[in-house]
Formats: sequence, structure tokens, C-alpha cells
Amino acid sequence: MATGYLYHELFGWHDTGTFAGEISADPKKGLQPYSNFEHSDTKRRIHELIVVSGLINHLVRIEPRHATEKELLRVHTQRHIDFIKTQSDSRMGGDAGDLTTPFGKGGYEIATLGIGGILNMVDAICTKKIKNGYALVRPPGHHALADFGMGYCLFANGALGIKHAQEIHGIKKIAVVDWDVHHGNGTQDIFYSDPSVLTISIHQDGLYPLNSGMRSEQGEKAGFGTSLNIPLQAGVGNNGYEKVFDDVVLPAIRKFKPEMIFVASGFDSCVYDPLGRMLLTANGYAKLTKKLMEVADEFCEGKILMTHEGGYSAIYSPFCGQAVIQEMCGKYVLDDPFAGIVDTYPSHRVNLVQEQEINEAAKLVLDIP
Repeated sequence: MATGYLYHELFGWHDTGTFAGEISADPKKGLQPYSNFEHSDTKRRIHELIVVSGLINHLVRIEPRHATEKELLRVHTQRHIDFIKTQSDSRMGGDAGDLTTPFGKGGYEIATLGIGGILNMVDAICTKKIKNGYALVRPPGHHALADFGMGYCLFANGALGIKHAQEIHGIKKIAVVDWDVHHGNGTQDIFYSDPSVLTISIHQDGLYPLNSGMRSEQGEKAGFGTSLNIPLQAGVGNNGYEKVFDDVVLPAIRKFKPEMIFVASGFDSCVYDPLGRMLLTANGYAKLTKKLMEVADEFCEGKILMTHEGGYSAIYSPFCGQAVIQEMCGKYVLDDPFAGIVDTYPSHRVNLVQEQEINEAAKLVLDIP
């Protein structure tokens, strides 16, 4: 079966304003207006590389649609939905809730188009029209809470996809692997007491949100053991991430035995990202993808749905996206032109502190029900 792919040009019209990176422009502080770190170039350039390289010819395009309010209510409160609508309808747009997640007029419609596309991709995977799929959507979603948007996220894209898979297609157990450099706090919070969803987050320790994503956050009530956090010090490279997968992520998935795997795919763990300080390369992401595909073949008939999250290097993120999707569909049309530089960094070797962090996280697998 083929690999699905979702992108729509309207995602590039999601307007995050003239920030100074992630801070509001402020002449009094010397902060000149520029662009938000979360802007359209990165995702647009990923899509354009997929088209120009010819990889698009090996993918099945999934058409988006607008998610309905009823579908949003599977995760979000009515208050939050109404708030985003009101902000979206205003002349100047608004903010999703934390005053660092700005969006322009029409942001609600752009967000629901991405979510509806994800739901269509869930349908395509669950009805075996495609084996797996990559949803290159914008805005991202893994930080959004049921009643609050944050961290560039308006709605919980991946969580809404999970609820759709469960309610419409009867998928009983789902695992989420979040390799974004930031903690997947929203996805974790939504399923924190739900034993049917295993959330695994691999992230740079203490980066965002603050005081979030610690190993002690393991879920509660019936969901205890189904939240698994792997915080890592800055500078972990390809070998470290592979060890995380071999020693923690894959054993956790094998113990949980999911029927489908979702991936919160952020490329801000890459070597050139301005917001993260990790060293993953395009080839590193490809190896992690291959490992996930192998375990998905064991338990899920290969059912993997990746929803795009962060990644803010407009130069390098496209090669990470290309590498992941090439691995998913088994068609290799383009090599990473930066590989001769970035894959040879000595920092890819696992150091003693990193090994200790990974070993501590591996102990948590014992608590997965």
C-alpha cells in the first residue's frame, strides 16, 4: 500500500505576525519588527522540495476538509472553540490564549482545514487505502490543551486524530511518539488518565514549556504508566536518539501493543534549528522512521500517521521532511546535501550523562500496563 501526503497552500497563509522571533516587537527594548519563528517558509519549502524532487509522484495526495465543531468537541471545550472563532473573526486576528500564539484573521478556518485533513488521513489509513501518511499541516497542535491554546498551537491536531480513530474506526489502543524538541504537553494532558493512549515524548529538558515533561509525569488514575517522558540534555545527536528508540521507545511500544501509531513530527530537534539545541540530522530522522515502521509492522499492520509540529530552519527542515517521507514510502530520490558535514559531528557519540538519562527513562517502561 502507498503513503499518503497532505498539504494545502492555505496552510502557508496562517499569519503569526511581525514578531522578533518569539517576542513581540518593541522599540523601547530595541526589538525590531521581523517575523515569528513559526512562519510559513519552513513548511512551504518542505512541500516544494517534495514536489521538485519528484517524491510527490510516489505519494497519494489526501484532500483536506474543514473539521466540524462537533469533531473539535471530542477534545476541546465549547468555550475554547468560541474563543478561537471570535479571535479569528476580528479585524486584526488575535491570540490562542497564552499571548505568544498570535494568528491573523481567518486562523480558525485554516486550523480546521488542517485538522479535517488529518481526519481524512485517519480514514484512509483505517480503511487501508494507504498504509501510512504524513500530514504537513499548519498551525501545529501538540501544545494545545482542551481549553487553552499555547506554543503556536490553536487546537490539538494529533489528539483530535486519535479521538477520530477511536470513535469512528474502533481503534482501541494508540501510541503517540513525539520527537519534537519541545515537550508534547498538550497531548499528554488530554490523555493523562486514559489507559487507551500511550504518549511518549522525547524532548530537550526544560526547554518548553518550563517545568514540563519530567520523568515523574507518568499519568494518573487508570492512565498511570501511559505517559512516558524522555527529557534529554542539549546536544544529543543521532546515536543518542537511536539509543532512546532502542532502549525506551520501541520496548514501550512493544509492551503496550498499540493498533495504530501517531507521530508528532517536529524537526526542531534538527542540527540547524534556531529554537532547539539538539543535533539530529535528516539521516538520523530517517533511521528513527525506519525503526517505527518496523515496530508498526509488528503490531499495527504498518499504521503510522505523522502530524507535522515544529521545525524552524527553513534551510534544513525540508531535507528532514524529505528523508522521513522517503523512508515511509520506500522511494529514495534525494540525498541530504548537508550529510557530509552534519553526520560526522563527534557530538553524535553518546556520552555518560546522556546514557544515564536514557537508562533512567528505560525504567519507566516497567510501569506501562
